[in-house]
Amino acid sequence: MNGRVVVIGAGIGGLTSAALLAARGADVTVLEKEAWVGGKARRVEVDGAMIDGGPTVFTYRRVFDEVFAACGARLEDHVTVRKAEVLARHWWDDASAHLDLNADHEASLEAVARFAGADAARGYDAFAAEAARIFAVLEDPFLHGDKASTPLPMMWRMGLAKLPEMLAMRPFDRMWSALGKHFADPRLQQLFGRYATYCGSSPYKAPATLMLIAHLEARGVWLIEGGIHALAAALSTLATRQGARVRTNTAVAEVLVANGRASGVRLASGEVIPADTVICNGDPSALATGRFGAAAGRAVPAIPPSKRSLSALVWYAHAETHGAPLTHHNVFFSRNYAAEFADIAAGRTPAEPTVYVCAIDRGADTHAPPPQGRERLQIIVNAPADGDVHVYTPEERDRCTRAMIATLKRCGLQLEDPLPHRLMTPQDWEHLFPATGGALYGRASHGWAASFQRQGPRTRLPGLYCTGGATHPAAGVPMAALSGQLAARTIAKDRASTRRSRPAATPGGTSMPSPTTGSTG
Repeated sequence: MNGRVVVIGAGIGGLTSAALLAARGADVTVLEKEAWVGGKARRVEVDGAMIDGGPTVFTYRRVFDEVFAACGARLEDHVTVRKAEVLARHWWDDASAHLDLNADHEASLEAVARFAGADAARGYDAFAAEAARIFAVLEDPFLHGDKASTPLPMMWRMGLAKLPEMLAMRPFDRMWSALGKHFADPRLQQLFGRYATYCGSSPYKAPATLMLIAHLEARGVWLIEGGIHALAAALSTLATRQGARVRTNTAVAEVLVANGRASGVRLASGEVIPADTVICNGDPSALATGRFGAAAGRAVPAIPPSKRSLSALVWYAHAETHGAPLTHHNVFFSRNYAAEFADIAAGRTPAEPTVYVCAIDRGADTHAPPPQGRERLQIIVNAPADGDVHVYTPEERDRCTRAMIATLKRCGLQLEDPLPHRLMTPQDWEHLFPATGGALYGRASHGWAASFQRQGPRTRLPGLYCTGGATHPAAGVPMAALSGQLAARTIAKDRASTRRSRPAATPGGTSMPSPTTGSTG
């Protein structure tokens, strides 16, 4: 494939599309306004320690194996990856009574039985089977398929014979209600409801279809030496080895348009970079609000603030811990899950939050001794995406910190006091990713139609495409890479179609544009 491609943003989706298009022969330039590659997959320094600043959970390895293979490389030659024995450790009020979900299904069944009884284990087995069935139905036609604006194209891909399977995905059931049919123990309902937050949604509003996330995690959680940022750096290296150029500290001011299509970009410095194709790796809201010019602003629909996904309060800490024995991924639950999400829906940070703790220095070996002295922690609490309208004062930041510490203490984990840390609020996320309010996952997956309303790779402006975790198919590290794959595939298809179908004169002398296919939504 020939032609010049400019990618705005060096996140996972942008780097994936850059590597794949460069491997096809395109002349690719990636432009990143920050000093690092990876987008949200960054590193933060606290107390002299480098801490993962973004996503921490790595699943669905297949996607990255395919990306590297398409570029004549292997993932394991670029990063060190180890499969975790424990997917996550879960805590409630009693530090001695935690629940591990394991890579081995039988081990998880036994753990659930010890924790909540034989009926709960049978419920978990049935839940896991249903989650696996939903994933099997959706993996190829939805996750790996082209963007569809309604369920009809996807049903066509699947075939009418599979209509019963599609209805079995329970798109019209809410996740919380569906979980209640599997689990009588509210703690287990809470645990598996949390998977809705992986794409920035509430389990009380998300469709039961999102139970597939549990299956995706059960298939394997891998720990990457150096964290997800190391994966982003590996993708950047992969892209450059295919011939792409990656420029950091380079902000784009405007997407240029000529003859009704994207023709390049103008940098904040005034430099103009011509291109045949422009890819925006960022939240589509940045385009829709005119951050890259009026013409690009008309290329995608805006996401109303009411449709935004969750944001987060994120503490980066370098501290000693005592009490509850941590593994790499840990969740400490609130006592009232409904009240927690009611607070967020009302635009408040939770009074008593559920807290996720990534103990970065705890590896795949659960029998290894804990770190001596201080360890690196990333701590996350869900929050409303109000960073564009709400100022987080020092007093509010302190109150949120105290609420987070109180949840951990109630569940048996003590943090060093005072806590050496940096805190990111929705206001800080809005500064890094403008026009989002700090929403970290794009559009919330609330209601059966939400997944079909995410932005696809094509936009209304020919030559301008989208990729990233806020676009189809979903949020998260592997999904962002899938969006990059889809963008690269779509661009190659459109370029081939354009070459085959040049504008042709009709008897009336009117020029007919080249045909385009698929949804722009």
